[in-house]
Amino acid sequence: METKLTMMLGIQYPIIMAPMFLVSNVAMVKSAADSGIAGVIPALNYRSDKEFRIALEELKSMNKAYGINLIVNRSNYKLPQQLKTCLEYKVPFIITSLGSPAIVIDACRPLGIKVFCDVSDMEYAYKAAAFKPDALIAVNNQAGGHCGILNPEDFIPQLVKAFPSLPIINAGGVGNADGIKRMLALGACGVSVGTPFIASVESPVSKEYKKACVEYSSKDIVKTTKLSGVPCTVINTPYVQKIGTRQNWLEQILSKNKTLKKWFKILVYRNGMNKLSKAAFSASYQNVWCAGPTIDFIHEILPVKEIIHRMVKGL
Repeated sequence: METKLTMMLGIQYPIIMAPMFLVSNVAMVKSAADSGIAGVIPALNYRSDKEFRIALEELKSMNKAYGINLIVNRSNYKLPQQLKTCLEYKVPFIITSLGSPAIVIDACRPLGIKVFCDVSDMEYAYKAAAFKPDALIAVNNQAGGHCGILNPEDFIPQLVKAFPSLPIINAGGVGNADGIKRMLALGACGVSVGTPFIASVESPVSKEYKKACVEYSSKDIVKTTKLSGVPCTVINTPYVQKIGTRQNWLEQILSKNKTLKKWFKILVYRNGMNKLSKAAFSASYQNVWCAGPTIDFIHEILPVKEIIHRMVKGL
């Protein structure tokens, strides 16, 4: 297939393996590249700059498209160093999330590094588009992790109409060829897919997490604000049911306090990410597993290559 996305990245299929906190790794991205799509890793998946550089060295040696996801809001105090390292390695493209992409775009443009911006509504899209990114990623209400509020049938056409010369990539609700075709028909030039790869052989998460992805369905996916302060999709395990999915009255007050909200949001985000980290790699009753509605496309644990093969069959 040939779309604006395949031409920009030099890939065979208009698919990005979405950046997944704790899940995405070099092995997955290399398998994705070998299968004709581009994989992305969150910079926050690496505890130190040294670890990040080791991964980038290996990815660079592929000589194929790959991306790095940068969280650009105040909760990510590592952003300056992460961006500096990405610039040094001249990563092919960067996806910005949860904040203004200005600093990233300004730094990347002179080096020819492409920048795609996650947007979750039209207001955010107008702000991001003003900085002239290379593409917008329409994070819809079917996305896993930090999801949007609009369905793709409404969101993508609005973006295409508002920004006719800007490539639009759909994120959320796609797990097979029919889904890809549907998004392309709406005007998207490609799709970003995450959840179906969580239970891949190359994924580093625990067997319990992978097994849960096989056994649970989209009916078991709920949105919680307890992990980061903004809606995030997780599997509705007994532990999630026990702790609830909404912030309590004190948390809600602190998150709106003009003086304290900045620091409280950072604290909530860090505590939430720690919970996800502990649950992802070890068996525990405190299971908080991130996944989206496309969990319905997971029926067994398979290699990334096979997942992609099944996904593109029929294109």
